[in-house]
Amino acid sequence: MEKERVRKRPRLTWDVPPPESEARDQSGLAGNQLVERHSSPPKRDDDREGHYVFNLGENLTPRYKILSKMGEGTFGRVLECWDRQTQEYVAVKVVRSIKKYRDAAMIEVDILQLIAKNDRGSSRCVQIRDWFDYRNHICIVFEKLGPSLYDILKRNRYHPFPVDLVREFGRQLLESVAYMHDLRLIHTDLKPENILLVSSESIKIPNHKRTNSGAMQYRCLPKSSAIKVIDFGSTAYDNQNHSSIVSTRHYRAPEVILGLGWSYPCDLWSLGCILIELCTGEALFQTHENLEHLAMMERVLGPLPEHMIRGANRAAEKYFRQGSRLNWPEGAVSRESIRAVKKLDSLQNLVSQHADSSRSSLTDLLRGLLKCNPSERLTAREALKHPFFKDTA
Repeated sequence: MEKERVRKRPRLTWDVPPPESEARDQSGLAGNQLVERHSSPPKRDDDREGHYVFNLGENLTPRYKILSKMGEGTFGRVLECWDRQTQEYVAVKVVRSIKKYRDAAMIEVDILQLIAKNDRGSSRCVQIRDWFDYRNHICIVFEKLGPSLYDILKRNRYHPFPVDLVREFGRQLLESVAYMHDLRLIHTDLKPENILLVSSESIKIPNHKRTNSGAMQYRCLPKSSAIKVIDFGSTAYDNQNHSSIVSTRHYRAPEVILGLGWSYPCDLWSLGCILIELCTGEALFQTHENLEHLAMMERVLGPLPEHMIRGANRAAEKYFRQGSRLNWPEGAVSRESIRAVKKLDSLQNLVSQHADSSRSSLTDLLRGLLKCNPSERLTAREALKHPFFKDTA
């Protein structure tokens, strides 16, 4: 019996803030006073993976009191802390004490400082507050933000966002990507987990569905649509040597899969995948295998351009037969894989199920963002001028 498909979505993002009851330390001490009153805990060994070992309520340097663990990823952990000096909650990314992660963290610090240096409040990127090296862990201090868009989708059982809200998110995301691209930076890992609401405040609205017992169901929507992009650990400069594989699978552009090299357009592909996910509630390409992924792209968007197929690297040649045809369904790994591709519909039909009066302009925007040929894909600045962002319906 074939296994049910599981939507594997790693939780790597920051979480909802803790209750106010997790007391603030209102000491107001600074300088030497602060150091004397709030000493660091005894030194401990890191765990086997190089993660910093801590207890809640301890200090991370005398300045920061650890309140909760907000998230964990391959890079390390994100801790919610109380900043005694500025009297505010902050999020501190504590990187594993392993050289490759320390080196990557220092590149991330440089990128964050570059973004902050040029920011006039329009970057819509998370702001770095500080960084320091503590017991062989690079620690990066950020402003504290709300839950991710993925957190909200999950909380609402993958019920889609209203189109007007998707429009606001899309506009801000494009502004953020345009800002990064102007600085010659490519994010490379845009996804709902890496887009955080600025505020945690939400409102409950009826879902127009009732439970079996007849009770009204509700979903939570953010009170404010303001968002910020996070996680610049994979961000690359356009002029540097690029790794061959980038982006989380569901948001990975076809040129990356085919080994054709990548640049700014890979961010716009990811953004197109994000927008349709926010509109439908589900990731567009739910797959973990390259051939199936390419078959899904053809199902939704039409055939891959022949010149891209001809230029595919040796590792990708096996996905094609007779030079220019995808080896599908012959090359499928299972019947279940074939069914997963067949279940998808054309882009226009997918959008029309959710977008109502905005469907034609939204479909047109998504066609521009999800062009298989990266040279034909809309840039962030071009996309911001699209009629979808002038719609009021």
